[in-house]
Amino acid sequence: MEDPAEPGPGGPPANGHGNGHGNGNGNGNGRGKPAAPKGREAFRSQRRESEGSVDCPTLEFEYGDADGHAAELSELYSYTENLEFTINRRCFEEDFKTQVQGKEWLELEEDAQKTYVMGLLDRLEVVSRERRLKVARAVLYLAQGTFGECDSEVDVLHWSRYNCFLLYQMGTFSAFLELLHMEIDNSQACSSALRKPAVSIADSTEIRMLLSVMYLMVENIRLERETDPCGWRTARETFRTELSFSMHHEEPFALLLFSMVTKFCSGLAPHFPIKKVLLLLWKVVMFTLGGFEHLQNLKIQKRAELGLPPLAEDSIQVVKSMRAASPPSYTLDLGESQLAPPPPSKLRGRRGSRRQLLTKQDSLDIYNERDLFKTEEPAAEEEEESTGDGERTLDGELDLLEQDPLVPPPPSQGPLSAERVAFPKGLPWAPKVRQKDIEHFLEISRNKFIGFTLGQDTDTLVGLPRPIHESVKTLKQHKYISIADVQIKNEEELEKCPMSLGEEVVPETPCEILYQGMLYSLPQFMIALLKILLAAAPTSKAKTDSINILADVLPEEMPITVLQSMKLGIDVNRHKEIIVKSISALLLLLLKHFKLNHVYQFEYVSQHLVFANCIPLILKFFNQNILSYITAKNSISVLDYPCCTIQDLPELTTESLEAGDNNQFCWRNLFSCINLLRLLNKLTKWKHSRTMLLKIQTKYLGRQWRKSNMKTMSAIYQKVRHRMNDDWAYGNDIDARPWDFQAEECTLRANIEAFNSRRYDKAQDSEFSPVDNCLQSVLGQQLELPEDFHYSYELWLEREVFSQPICWEELLQNH
Repeated sequence: MEDPAEPGPGGPPANGHGNGHGNGNGNGNGRGKPAAPKGREAFRSQRRESEGSVDCPTLEFEYGDADGHAAELSELYSYTENLEFTINRRCFEEDFKTQVQGKEWLELEEDAQKTYVMGLLDRLEVVSRERRLKVARAVLYLAQGTFGECDSEVDVLHWSRYNCFLLYQMGTFSAFLELLHMEIDNSQACSSALRKPAVSIADSTEIRMLLSVMYLMVENIRLERETDPCGWRTARETFRTELSFSMHHEEPFALLLFSMVTKFCSGLAPHFPIKKVLLLLWKVVMFTLGGFEHLQNLKIQKRAELGLPPLAEDSIQVVKSMRAASPPSYTLDLGESQLAPPPPSKLRGRRGSRRQLLTKQDSLDIYNERDLFKTEEPAAEEEEESTGDGERTLDGELDLLEQDPLVPPPPSQGPLSAERVAFPKGLPWAPKVRQKDIEHFLEISRNKFIGFTLGQDTDTLVGLPRPIHESVKTLKQHKYISIADVQIKNEEELEKCPMSLGEEVVPETPCEILYQGMLYSLPQFMIALLKILLAAAPTSKAKTDSINILADVLPEEMPITVLQSMKLGIDVNRHKEIIVKSISALLLLLLKHFKLNHVYQFEYVSQHLVFANCIPLILKFFNQNILSYITAKNSISVLDYPCCTIQDLPELTTESLEAGDNNQFCWRNLFSCINLLRLLNKLTKWKHSRTMLLKIQTKYLGRQWRKSNMKTMSAIYQKVRHRMNDDWAYGNDIDARPWDFQAEECTLRANIEAFNSRRYDKAQDSEFSPVDNCLQSVLGQQLELPEDFHYSYELWLEREVFSQPICWEELLQNH
């Protein structure tokens, strides 16, 4: 199953119209037990249940890299932090009045604003922790848009972007990065948090200020607009480079954030505001590596460099124009048991038995499961002609539904024509065929017709019947060579001929640098992310040994009223949803970029996710009422940034908290579900040992499951990309095949280790280098020593040589 953004079928309903059941208008919600209808009405009722979403509203959802700009900024703050907006403003105004007389920030010229920011950064370098925190709050107020001088939310967002570019140009990010290093290494704060029985938002005040400023700068500068001045565009590219590469002998910024995640999960820093860390990490990776559209452009560019044919379609545009499928109804069995069958006299012989049988097969799916590659054909004539108006009561309905859905119903069946759904001809994706698929098809055909095989020869067709020739021709017409295929082949050649092919030239791209930095700690990074995802999943139950992810949302004093408890409950649920959103998007971005950079980098990350039980975790996440999760209203719009900064907060009531916002669905929750499905698809694609869901799973579910879930099968069939000889929809007896799952994973792991060892373990390259056996030559070599070697050499001698006792007796005994 293909991933939709590269391109493939398991994609989201991007800009589609997915159907939801959250408003009580769909069937199955609050409906009493109906009386048993008869005849035509009986079948119509059954048909409505089989459709399951006729009366449900569509969801105007557009899938992308992230939500709207204001929504992404508002999710940085918990509702518990809202009181700090006023504190930040007061700290800024107190400092600003001491430096500028008679003017406000927005009234200053740009040069005067830069002068003030330089003074702020100077005052940031003080010993007093309290004074440093006040200056950091003043900087944060600037990054938040100096909302005290604004009249609308649009003004706040505008000045937030303006101020963030100004702060970056004056070196604010570098200054805050140094302070962040200090806070991470602050053992006093860590030990203080460890001693407390319950960590609250008060334990992370300093580090939250720093992360908030850095997040606002990354998110505002990352956002591209056509009206941005040239200086902003230059600053954006410079900032991207600084975050991507190691600057001043420091690791890339993303690696620092990854280390914060692992330190938090290890229990050494329970006060870290993990939601802010994860949001910043996700946006830094998106900013430095690129989003989905940038990935598509990189893929097109890389295919051209490798001499591969261009892609058959633009996956992003295909997914955006794809209409979402309705969720299957799960009330069919109940509905069938309540429907009274027609009298036996109305159904004659074999025809009546056939109708009853069809009625019980998924309530006669209104979309006939036929091959959409075929052209329109008229419905086949019935074996018998019905006589009498009474006999046509049920048969007429069944005859209509047996017709191809692409063919309009006869005029005489007009009342039902409005209920029919017309699907476009054909399928949205061009089929793909791998080279090994052609080889496997020819191997089976040759064994059957001529009794022997020709290995990987796909050109010799002697002795095979004409239909096999046509099949091979069709397969070759849809042959697809992926970038991963070329990379695997090149890797095999490098392993076989390391001397003749020489050393591989690896471009120093941001993705490559990030992988090199993550390589040796990658298992810990993946385990830490999955631990947090498990703790944030709505289906997870609280355990004593689970990590506390609520340190940056719980107030110092717990609520004492029902209203406060309701507000905190909404805040906690919202907090968990944002964590799930950031982790799912981060993992998906990493997998897609690593797969494009080199397939074995992708496989290395994927295998560690699988070993850390990522697949069962995702399945556990979906073991809930997904429609309820998507339509959850864990938000209070009047408390969201920037709305809460420009108007007086109204008095909250129980009714206003229960009402939530006016949105039909929760964007971040639907976004998270799509990301997790795409992530699951990537982990299981072409991996028989990992296959657990979706199209790949259907061949393992058995004939009976497919027989009773043809509506789901039909929806999948119309959305996914098809492989010519992948018998996923009709495969039988799959369990009898001798898959060696353990050997499959072990072979993959051996290939990954060989790749990492050859490319990144420089010690292995020494065995191919000539050895100098001359003592004088070796001692006479000029070695490059670091700059600080001369300053620390005497100290090193004293500590490592002179002060270390040497037991000569043991040395002699050992030899």
